[in-house]
Amino acid sequence: MRGRSAEFLELMMRRRSVRHFSAEPVPQEVVEDAVRVAGSAPSGANQQPWSFVVVFDPDVKARIREAAEHEERLLYTERASREYLDVLEPIGTDWSKPHLTDAPCLIAVFEQPWGFDEHGGKRKHYFVRESVGISVGFLLAALHNAGLATLTHSPSPMGFLKEILGRPENERPFLLIPVGYPTPDATTPTLVKKSLAGIADFV
Repeated sequence: MRGRSAEFLELMMRRRSVRHFSAEPVPQEVVEDAVRVAGSAPSGANQQPWSFVVVFDPDVKARIREAAEHEERLLYTERASREYLDVLEPIGTDWSKPHLTDAPCLIAVFEQPWGFDEHGGKRKHYFVRESVGISVGFLLAALHNAGLATLTHSPSPMGFLKEILGRPENERPFLLIPVGYPTPDATTPTLVKKSLAGIADFV
């Protein structure tokens, strides 16, 4: 048990968000398995209020990039506060999002505030954001374990995802995750994670 715990910790401590993706294809079966892992996550009342749209089609990825860059350009030039832009500066991000077309695969995650009962009526879902957040954590861990790189991307607003991907009325965009292999020259920021003492108390 202790050995498995230490091995998993070492694996996850190597995970980093990547913004430079190779065009090398990723095995669809591996992505499917990762989505199955995400679907195994706990959720409020086991309502499983999530949907995943896996996009390989280059034309659809191009439409998503165009729409995302439009929103991001407005964010960086008009919407964001100076304080927020200062926080982003060390990471080196801007409105340009080539990773959305470079990555061979995009996973759009949707949350479902409500679903349908057996008679087709609306049924409220509970603890939706908490449940979908846990599911995304499972997804990222599964993809990293398989040797794939990811980026958590949340252009704001994200309504264009619902329109482009033709999602039903009970879904809201939650996150967009490029998936693939990093380019040979890909770099990531040097990040320091908080120590155990900095994030946990044991009583």
